[in-house]
Amino acid sequence: MPLVKRNIEPRHLCRGALPDGVTSELECVTNSTLAAIIKQLGGLSRHAEDIFGELFNEANSFYLRMSSLQERVDQLAVKVTQLDSTVEEVSLQDINMRKAFKSSTIQDQQVVSRTSVPNPVVEMYHRCDKPPPLNILSPYRDDKKDALKFYTDPSYFFNLWKEKMLQATEDKRKEKRRQKVWMSITYIIHHSKDIIFRNLYLSVVFTFLKVRKARNRRQEWNVLAYDKEFRPDPRLTPSPYHGMSSEGSLSPDSRYTHKLVNWEYTHTQGHKHTCRFSALG
Repeated sequence: MPLVKRNIEPRHLCRGALPDGVTSELECVTNSTLAAIIKQLGGLSRHAEDIFGELFNEANSFYLRMSSLQERVDQLAVKVTQLDSTVEEVSLQDINMRKAFKSSTIQDQQVVSRTSVPNPVVEMYHRCDKPPPLNILSPYRDDKKDALKFYTDPSYFFNLWKEKMLQATEDKRKEKRRQKVWMSITYIIHHSKDIIFRNLYLSVVFTFLKVRKARNRRQEWNVLAYDKEFRPDPRLTPSPYHGMSSEGSLSPDSRYTHKLVNWEYTHTQGHKHTCRFSALG
């Protein structure tokens, strides 16, 4: 739904009921229309002043940026004209010893904040009805939550974005740890000369590896559609998709865990070791 930034009122000039006891209806309609036109012109001039004020601020900031850029270009032009290509003033060793160039450009932050809201939007915000005083019910809640946030919560989308970012960071950390485990397994497989130790190590690692749960996007969005109070507890209601991928087969980690190496160790009278290996799965 688009948000109207500037609204000029009144929009309808001649609409309205005539008061009782009017002797000349035409004169009354003419006067009311003229008053509405004057009021509309006043609102238009106020919005025009605000528009030109915003243009002036943007032009001023653009002028300051261009002035700073022009000063830097002038300084660079002076340095370039003073250089002499026939004389090597700086050796290659001195160039390598110099510090790298570091820009001092200040990036704009908090572009969309409460201080950057346009004046018409602020006026529209103040004209809106206030939310009901549900915060008086907060002392009676057992979970100590603010009751007003169940009606309106300005920080809802920020908290949702923060949870997504934290979850993505945690997933990356787990993925790195899983890659380290598989790298160690690969190293043991290719470089270990002791077959018994290698297979024993692999069997222990595969036993304690957790099976990765396949992600179900539709189920995640259905859960997020509920409020936090009504979301099902995953500890009490485990997902039926646990251990299954989207294709209906076992997840990659579970496939690896089902390929454990079975080995048997036989000690004979001649102190010879006999090993027999077979794959499970």
